[in-house]
Amino acid sequence: MANLEVQGSQFLLGGETIRLLSGAIHYFRVVPEYWEDRLLKLKACGFNTVETYIPWNLHEPEEGEFRFDGLADVERFIALAGELGLHVIVRPSPYICAEWEFGGLPAWLLRDADIQLRCMNEAYLSKVDAYYDVLLPKLVPLLSTNGGPILAVQIENEYGSYGNDQDYLAYLRDGLIARGVDVLLFTSDGPTDQMLQGGSLPDVLATVNFGSRPEEEFAKFREYRPDEPLFVMEYWNGWFDHWLKSHHTRDAGDVADVLDRMLQAGASVNFYMFHGGTNFGFYNGANYQEKYEATITSYDYDAPLSECGDVTAKYIAVRDVLRKHGAEVAEQLPEPSRKQHYGTVKLTESAGLFAHLDALSSPVRRRTPEPMEKLGQNYGFILYRTHVTGPRNQQELHLQDVHDRAQVYIDGQWIGTVERWNPKPLIVNIPPEGAALDILVENMGRVNYGPRLRDAKGITEGVRLDNQFLFDWTIHPLPLTSLAELPFQASPEEAAESEIPIFYKGELTVDDISDTFVKLPGWTKGVVWVNGFNLGRYWERGPQQTLYLPGPLLRKGRNEFVVLELHGTSTTEIELTDVPALG
Repeated sequence: MANLEVQGSQFLLGGETIRLLSGAIHYFRVVPEYWEDRLLKLKACGFNTVETYIPWNLHEPEEGEFRFDGLADVERFIALAGELGLHVIVRPSPYICAEWEFGGLPAWLLRDADIQLRCMNEAYLSKVDAYYDVLLPKLVPLLSTNGGPILAVQIENEYGSYGNDQDYLAYLRDGLIARGVDVLLFTSDGPTDQMLQGGSLPDVLATVNFGSRPEEEFAKFREYRPDEPLFVMEYWNGWFDHWLKSHHTRDAGDVADVLDRMLQAGASVNFYMFHGGTNFGFYNGANYQEKYEATITSYDYDAPLSECGDVTAKYIAVRDVLRKHGAEVAEQLPEPSRKQHYGTVKLTESAGLFAHLDALSSPVRRRTPEPMEKLGQNYGFILYRTHVTGPRNQQELHLQDVHDRAQVYIDGQWIGTVERWNPKPLIVNIPPEGAALDILVENMGRVNYGPRLRDAKGITEGVRLDNQFLFDWTIHPLPLTSLAELPFQASPEEAAESEIPIFYKGELTVDDISDTFVKLPGWTKGVVWVNGFNLGRYWERGPQQTLYLPGPLLRKGRNEFVVLELHGTSTTEIELTDVPALG
């Protein structure tokens, strides 16, 4: 039973000195059929360890309902890594950040208006404890002390960037130990005074997260931990992308140079990310510094291994540095994944969202337009409907406060869109006989980092015309977890360029299965499903222009494609291409 130990400024494993060369691969962002491929490519690059977060919201999607299958089969992923000769670092913190929805916290926590997150709050900790009572017994047999591959476990994630509740950190530490986690425990934080003071514990290994200036960052870390091993738990060698922005890239030579300097300083390193993968479904997160910014579906991260698992120039540069420092590196570069241009898919059937609300939702009636969480909804869309008396001329319609993007209709006609990052009122005219007001709100991802972590979705305060609040609403939660009840009908070949949300459906027959990319020229904004699997969001405003479709999501024979277009399209066709577009 080998145990990772700290001896002075070094790590020992089985009594021998070891440098951990780790890369982050999140099992929940990669289809299980490709886990082995990605892990082998990590090992071939010269790494000896894989690191992964564990997202609470994936494993407990509803309180008391647990999932550990498919994308959520964390036990299989860890065991597989061990079988392939890799060590494992797991970060099962209740909060993970990770540009993941709500930082991995389950949305149902927000149904309790009084709950306080990430601190010694009894209501919050009772939920953490119930989750850990299920999760940790699955991890304990995989610990290195029990013959498994897990060498180290994180207590909390970048806590110093959020709070300074040392009792909370100690509570989590003690909870891990009490449940049988007897491997090395650690914290990880940015290398600043505030972060290291708030996020570390005196009796727990501290690690640091940064992307450049290693000499400067190590010097600051040494002010707090003069004798411990240097471990960069997150070497940010790329970056994530937001909608409406350009794709982030970083020069491979610069990444290799910084890595070389880290290793020369004697540090162990975890690449964040080695392979990013995909934010499938509605699981992308968001940031809120000066304004709200939602993360895109792709989590390519400009990592050494691309979103579809291909070697990049960065992979080659990193491999050369690791070889220089004595790592075991494969002689041959891994082969790229098989990709195919399947061509055009015609979407010949359609179903309007407004026309088929009863097939998608059970409505509720409320005095005020309550947010998703109060109605037991986690993700997707929500529709607020009321009747407004008339006449009203040139009044300002205020959505107070909308999270995140609302399409507004008067008597079924689109009058404008209100976006959280640009919350301007709409000018409304209501005829003497009154009118129906519909507001369709999209949850574009809960904030995953910083002080605005508590991020309810929908209309969070109220709706008013000028200064008059509107009451008496019919609300349709639209999580879109299943589209099976939608009554699709044959639709005209010409595109529907209206602003009414419409589902389109078509089929593709496949004989040879390969990876491909969904391209949507002429479409505006929406969501794509393939054989019932939510592939993610698209938006013409970029930077993402294609959605990665892993081959294992296809099947030989007929494959069903459904697209929810929110604003109208100039075509009823999509394209499956062999070339990704992210720029």
